[in-house]
Amino acid sequence: MSQAGPAHDIAPATPRRAALGLLLALAGCGLATRPYAERRQWPLRVRRPQALPPPARGPVLLIRDLAAGPGLEARGLQSIAADGSIRTEFYEEWSVPPAQAVQEAVRAWLAEAGLFQAVILSGSRLGADLVLEGELTALWTLPAQNRAHAALGLTVLRQLPVEAGLLLQTRLEADAPLAAATPQASAQAMEAAVAGLCGQVEAALRTARIR
Repeated sequence: MSQAGPAHDIAPATPRRAALGLLLALAGCGLATRPYAERRQWPLRVRRPQALPPPARGPVLLIRDLAAGPGLEARGLQSIAADGSIRTEFYEEWSVPPAQAVQEAVRAWLAEAGLFQAVILSGSRLGADLVLEGELTALWTLPAQNRAHAALGLTVLRQLPVEAGLLLQTRLEADAPLAAATPQASAQAMEAAVAGLCGQVEAALRTARIR
C-alpha cells in the first residue's frame, strides 16, 4: 500500500501574492493618473525705452561673451530663501542660459543708446575700438523681500593704437519689485532688474572717456 508524500502547504503564500499584486496594481494606477509636468521656458527681452540714432563717427564696441558666475550656468529660474539657500526651478527655465540672455540685453540696449557707431559680438569682422567684458554674478528673486536682484561685473578696454588699456572696471547691481512668488512674476521681475542693470551700464559708459 503506497503512502502519500508529505503535503506542501501553499495556502499562506496566496494572500501574500494577492497583497503584492494589489500593491503593484495601485502603484500602476498612480503612475497612470499622475499629471505630466511640462517645462516652461521664459524669454528675457529687454529694450531701451527710447532708441537713439548711432553717431556717424562714434566708436565701435565689441561685447565678448559674458561669463556665468557660480550656479548661474543653469537655465532654471532661481530664488534665494529666507535662510540664504538657493532654489533652482526644474520645470521653469529661461529660454537661453541667463548669461547669454543678459549679454544680448546689454548689446541691444547699448546699440540704441546713441553712444556707438556699432555694437558687435565676438566673431564680427568689424574692427572694434572698445571691448566690454563681464561676468553675471546674480540673477534671482528674493521672495521674502519682494524683490528681484541682478548683478554684473564689468570691464571695458580701449583698443585704439593710442592710449590702449583699461578704461572702466566696476560692479553694477539692480533690483526690481516682485509682485508675487509665481514663475511668471519672477521672470518679469528679473527682466526688470536686468533692464535696470543695462541702464547702469549705459550710465557708466557715458561718464567714461569712450572717445
